[in-house]
Amino acid sequence: MTIIDGKETAAKIKAEIATEVAQMVAEGKRAPHLAAILVGHDGGSETYVANKVKACAECGFRSSLIRFESTPEAPLDPKVLMDEIARLNADPEVDGFIVQLPLPKHIDEQAVIEAIDPAKDVDGFHPVNVGKQAVGLPCFHSATPAGIVELLHRYGISPAGKRVVIVGRSNIVGKPLAAMLMQKGPKADATVTVCHSATPDLASITREADILVAALGRPGFVKADMVKDGAVIVDVGTTRVPDATRKSGFRLSGDVDFEAVAPKCEAITPVPGGVGPMTICSLMLNTLQAARNRN
Repeated sequence: MTIIDGKETAAKIKAEIATEVAQMVAEGKRAPHLAAILVGHDGGSETYVANKVKACAECGFRSSLIRFESTPEAPLDPKVLMDEIARLNADPEVDGFIVQLPLPKHIDEQAVIEAIDPAKDVDGFHPVNVGKQAVGLPCFHSATPAGIVELLHRYGISPAGKRVVIVGRSNIVGKPLAAMLMQKGPKADATVTVCHSATPDLASITREADILVAALGRPGFVKADMVKDGAVIVDVGTTRVPDATRKSGFRLSGDVDFEAVAPKCEAITPVPGGVGPMTICSLMLNTLQAARNRN
């Protein structure tokens, strides 16, 4: 059984990016510039954005963090956020930017996503990029699915001809990953089934998977009896679970019951240290591509 190490793989890819960026700068070109907008103080978002800023430094990128306060007592005016998005769209010094999700409930997330210039949408969430992804055109791929595809590739796990079952149909993971894996060509050519909360007899379907992707945000949901022997398991879940033994007061839990499932697998991603680092790595790759497009 192989533990698929996303942390180590991401470090290798960031080193490759840093080499290319150093060459760009040596040729007199500007280093890629990634900006991030953070609204409020969601704990998970704070950690994620801090990791993105750190990754930018490792890759030789410029990074900008734009913060907006928002509380139930003093909610951020959505127009202020939209004005900042318009400013970043127009700024020639910014190659790509993200608006960190989730946003406060009073802000329309889809309207925010659609306000971002698709050429700077390095999260790959804009409908233009999602549509291009669906038909196999060059675009910014959604970061987590792209990270999963690259992680499997780097471990020599080809989805070609395999039965892939994805549990979860979110716009961020399930749907775009299915679109990527069913394309013709390298890193794809899979037969894909997408399951969700309304799927009857879910376990009978997951047991058919050569590659099972769990992306539903329910800690420990996938049990050993839902997995066939020799399957490859990709655990996308990262839920904060209270844990009094930890200094932080919580631990990260995946959607897979790792201890029970791992012995049955050919390979499995851990949580943390599996898909998470690759998501940030994909964001760096998209930002690098945006800078290449600019150059």
